[in-house]
Amino acid sequence: MAKVDTDFSSQIDQFDLDAKQQSSLNSLIKLCHEHLDSTDEEMIRRAFKLCCKSHENVTRASGEPYYEHPLEVAKIMAEEFNIDDVSVAAALLHDTVEDTPVTLEQIDELFGPAVKHIIDGLTKISGVFENRDTKQAETFMKLLLSMAEDIRVVLIKFADRVHNMRTIKHLPKQKQLNKATETMELYAPLAHRFGLFRIKNELEDLCFKVIDPNSYRFIGRKLREKKEAREQFIDEFMDPIKEELSTQKFRFEIKGRPKHIYSIYRKMQMQQKPFEEIYDLFAIRIILEDPHTKEDCWRVYSVITDKYTPIPKRFRDFISVPKANGYQSLHTTVITKKGRKVEVQIRTRKMDNIAEQGLAAHWKYKEGNSSGNNELDKFVHWVRDVLDAPRPDAATEFVKDFQLNLYQDEIYVFTPNGELKTLPNGASCIDFAFEIHSEIGERAIAAKVNGKMVPLRQKLKSGDQVEIVTGNKVNLNPDWMGDVVTHKAKARLRQFSKQKERRVANEGRELWEKRASRGKVEITDQELTKVAKRFKFNDAQEMFYEIGTGAFEVNELFKVVKQLKSKGRLDKDEEEFKKDQGAAIPEEYYKSARSVGDGNALLVEGELDHVKYSYANCCNPIPGDNVIGFLSRNGDVKIHRSNCKNAHHLIKTDSERIIDISWARNIENQFLGAIKVVGEDRVGLVNDITEVLSKSLQTNMKSINVNSDGGMFEGIITVYVNDLKHLEKIINKLERIDSIKTVMRYE
Repeated sequence: MAKVDTDFSSQIDQFDLDAKQQSSLNSLIKLCHEHLDSTDEEMIRRAFKLCCKSHENVTRASGEPYYEHPLEVAKIMAEEFNIDDVSVAAALLHDTVEDTPVTLEQIDELFGPAVKHIIDGLTKISGVFENRDTKQAETFMKLLLSMAEDIRVVLIKFADRVHNMRTIKHLPKQKQLNKATETMELYAPLAHRFGLFRIKNELEDLCFKVIDPNSYRFIGRKLREKKEAREQFIDEFMDPIKEELSTQKFRFEIKGRPKHIYSIYRKMQMQQKPFEEIYDLFAIRIILEDPHTKEDCWRVYSVITDKYTPIPKRFRDFISVPKANGYQSLHTTVITKKGRKVEVQIRTRKMDNIAEQGLAAHWKYKEGNSSGNNELDKFVHWVRDVLDAPRPDAATEFVKDFQLNLYQDEIYVFTPNGELKTLPNGASCIDFAFEIHSEIGERAIAAKVNGKMVPLRQKLKSGDQVEIVTGNKVNLNPDWMGDVVTHKAKARLRQFSKQKERRVANEGRELWEKRASRGKVEITDQELTKVAKRFKFNDAQEMFYEIGTGAFEVNELFKVVKQLKSKGRLDKDEEEFKKDQGAAIPEEYYKSARSVGDGNALLVEGELDHVKYSYANCCNPIPGDNVIGFLSRNGDVKIHRSNCKNAHHLIKTDSERIIDISWARNIENQFLGAIKVVGEDRVGLVNDITEVLSKSLQTNMKSINVNSDGGMFEGIITVYVNDLKHLEKIINKLERIDSIKTVMRYE
């Protein structure tokens, strides 16, 4: 074997390049020195020779020698991704194992395990990309994980497709359409997922040029016609900013590039407007050179807003809260004195590299930077989250999620800045919020679709432009589970529900520990579990949960524990326990309780026939609500709204203790109701709200808690109401106030 490998190595070293090939090699090595931190010239030279030898006498559809394709892919890796020399060598060899007699073992001996691993990954995923064969879920997951473990595999695959699309004109028309459609449906969304925006934009434009050449040429011509006027406007706009930034000793670069052709076309289609009425055709970008920091970006923002009037609702801070793929930048839209809107992006050079190159840039910054490394591994973590899941159907769920997001049944929606988001069909505004960033999903309180306020549960359709309104705290609702379709949203909601249950149980445990401490009673967790099971709980955690919700009185638990401890009878059998425990409710009591009131329902109008009741703080029922009663173990009744989450839990676990409840016709008491108000902030809004409540509705307020952020207003108002109709009347009145967009009952 060694003799064969030695012969192969000698053949490569002795292979003579012609003049054109030698010139191409020299050009590639020069690019590597210009764009890479270090370059192993001997490795690049040997890889290029093997490339030329293995593809010798093979031509492309254009008639050019085949080696020119891997050469151009290698140039893209060096010049545009500028990762390292290993990725350049692998790019030169990316087709050798699949298309020629060269083996992975030979690659390993000539170039080492790193190049071999990349080539192996590229060879394995080729069938996945071309055939989309995802029937064998486990195999597909392993391929993706292998791909994600070395990001260079993904980048070479994209560089390969970019060059194929750049030279697509040499293929027959039908093959052009097939290749362009595949690229638009698969590669562009996947590039977006990896944060490769420059690659995604180029791929979309190249595909659009094939799929709709007339529209492509029309928009391109319009952009060229407007180029001189656009450049003049940019100069006039930036002159005062440049002067001030220079005065403050900033080192910066300013770009004023038009948006790519396909994105302009999407805007025309989405807004149903001609080219002339699309005003945000370009964005001005201010890039701060090293060693400027994110704090300096805010200083530049201050300079810009001193010169021009900002539009508050168009401000986006992706520096404090980066996008999921690591994108960071300040976005603001300002208005000139002539009334023209201009989008300005402010970022550091590092942020710009990440914005343009996505995970490719994270690779460069990962050394000595744990945050960069974390961003690089986001896709790997996405895969591993599923691999590590204990569910037996994890693989199937993963493949389904991947297909929904990349292959089929997709919708294409846009952020306020026109950024494309690909979601599964049936996705809601909640899914969109989580797609932007998990923190946005967690803090979402409302949404705007095509400029109009809508419920977060609203389903989206292709072409929708979506803006998420967020608050300052987590606003998750487990009831959203039926309104989301993405794996990310479902997983977070499941996690939140479990966290909430644990939190309530911990609160119940704290109540017990305080009561036990006051009563000087000591009991082990093992003994508490025995007591819990005597009360028909599955375990102590479930018992603490009911204490936390108020369904089980901690004093009753204390009374029983103290009694059992004093008699030393924690280990007695169940029949003895029933006889002695004071908190036990005889079966006949259930029957008598159910017979109180009108028919088989309790009327809520006082203490009827010695049955005490109270209203659950978790849902605050008011007359007119559909309600149920829950008979606690001490004989009291806790009243919940029938749609209360805690009530649902009680129905599942202790259905025999649920009692029908109806409201009495005449109730003189007042009840607390809470309302959430969301709208556009303005001077005097709070005064208008309080005036409507006090003067128009003669309603007393208990409290009002307001927050204003990014031009949006959010208020939680607690009021005293007579019944549900009174509360609905308040909601209807508040909805008529100018600037108020959404009014809803607050849980």
